[in-house]
Amino acid sequence: MCGIVGYLGQQPAQDILLEGLRRLEYRGYDSAGLATLTRDNAQHTTTITRAPGKLNQLQEALKSKPCPGSTGIGHTRWATHGKPNEQNAHPHHTDGITVVHNGIIENHQELKTVLQKIGRTFSSETDTEVFAHLIAEAKKNEPDLLLAVKAALEKVDGAYALVVLDESDPERLICAKNASPLVIGLGDGENFIASDIPAVLKYTRDFHFLEDGDLASLTADKVTIWDTKTHTEQQRPVKTVEWSPVMAEKDGHEHFMHKEIFEQPRAITDTLRGRIDFDVGEPVLEQVHLDKLQNIDRILLLGCGTSYHSGMVAKYLFEQLARVHVEVDLASEFRYRNPVVDEKTLIIAISQSGETADTLAALKEAAQHGSPCLAICNVMDSAIARFCDARAGVLYTRAGPEIGVASTKAFVTQLVCLHMLALVLANQRGQISAENLKAEMVDLARIPREMEEILKSENAVQEIAERYQHMDHMLYLGRGPFFPIALEGALKLKEISYVHAEGYAAGEMKHGPIALIDENMPVVVMATQGPGYDKVMSNLEEVKARGGKIISVGLEDDERLANVSTDMMTLPQAPFWILPILSVLPLQMLAYHIAKLRGTDIDQPRNLAKSVTVE
Repeated sequence: MCGIVGYLGQQPAQDILLEGLRRLEYRGYDSAGLATLTRDNAQHTTTITRAPGKLNQLQEALKSKPCPGSTGIGHTRWATHGKPNEQNAHPHHTDGITVVHNGIIENHQELKTVLQKIGRTFSSETDTEVFAHLIAEAKKNEPDLLLAVKAALEKVDGAYALVVLDESDPERLICAKNASPLVIGLGDGENFIASDIPAVLKYTRDFHFLEDGDLASLTADKVTIWDTKTHTEQQRPVKTVEWSPVMAEKDGHEHFMHKEIFEQPRAITDTLRGRIDFDVGEPVLEQVHLDKLQNIDRILLLGCGTSYHSGMVAKYLFEQLARVHVEVDLASEFRYRNPVVDEKTLIIAISQSGETADTLAALKEAAQHGSPCLAICNVMDSAIARFCDARAGVLYTRAGPEIGVASTKAFVTQLVCLHMLALVLANQRGQISAENLKAEMVDLARIPREMEEILKSENAVQEIAERYQHMDHMLYLGRGPFFPIALEGALKLKEISYVHAEGYAAGEMKHGPIALIDENMPVVVMATQGPGYDKVMSNLEEVKARGGKIISVGLEDDERLANVSTDMMTLPQAPFWILPILSVLPLQMLAYHIAKLRGTDIDQPRNLAKSVTVE
């Protein structure tokens, strides 16, 4: 949530900052602003331009009030404290100090009261402005900006990614991180700060990934990082990101989400690359510490939103293949009770961003009980990945940057990673023969080709979308591993088209949802052949008897399903445990085209952010 960009160098900062913020729009925001330093004779002055709404409003404001200079910071704000207006937009400024901040300062009201008592005047309702005043006060006793920021941070409780600009110290930026993502991009005679990689990927692929408690000083030529608790210098490695700048562009697609739907075959190929080794005889998961998995007798999968749905699918996989007891829990619920976990409970945290606040907090709670923790995530060196790497390991999905708020390729790559992990556990526990293990790996390797076939049906899916675009309610049904796929399909429709959609286990239809079914309630049904197929067909007959319209997802040669369906989206023949991965594609396309026909903001749907990094 929110976006930060900072720049020091020789180029005009305004355009770099504005472009960086555009690349972070997927994070969600409701106002934006820039601040730059300009030299006026011997003095440096700060120019700040802010605007509520989207970046187009800020760009318009910059026409009448440009931000000159080659050092600056930018921010897109998601309102937490204070309304989304210009007054509350970042950056915030006082006494030559300018700050941008992501996160939540939990004791900001207490700090604000103390600051007001000593004569400090606030111009906004935000918690962030407290930082500017704390730093300005600290500079009265400690003129060095770095030490002043450190002193201010010692008074703060909460999450922050913070960048500070100072008129009296114009050659550097100070930044700090605690429980909110922040990276430093390394250039030649210029350096960058951002809350996510795509913001500055056009200029560099080399990054320092800051850790919680890091405090950094940047000039155009040098980056120095300290630990705020010990104030000792830290050597953070330089990581080279393999994503190319074009991966974060639309590449001719109207929306990022559309591009990312069609990137899924490539994403799966990257997920599998180097991990399917038939000579070894099982998937090769290079950063998973297999010795930590040997003594487990239970698995607990944690996630939020789409990641929770991938965990629900994985429950069926782990139980079927590895014969181990599995539970799935919402990370946001797990941490607020006294969980029953121990050293024999493997915790698998699933997060696209690797920064999801609830999931990270749940992991830390589980680790206190001695549980081994493993991460499935997309962003290298993210907080969750780092936390788990020192424990049971991390399995990167390698999906590349996912810009659309509604997750697509992150979901399917999570499913593939979880499938590989289930196979490794099954082999480790002696639950799968060498022949069947090889067959499963062959099935995984075929997924990209099968996805390409499904994507060729987009025109047919678009025609279906045209027939249902005006519906205000939809019901999604599925059994077994297709129940969470139904949940995911309903979530996609809700997220981007604002249509009320509910997912149910098909067996529960007669326990309540059947009361809703009539000619105005389309029912999307996952009806692939396999266990439970006849039961699902029975559900469809009941829907049809009540005048309901049936949109089915099933195998291309299933005439029985076609005869009972009003409309049908087809899948190629594939093994049963591969079909959940394939079956979500037509649901993504259906949601996309309904949203497009309804004219909604597909890549940045209202009220949503890409990664929820605060509670």
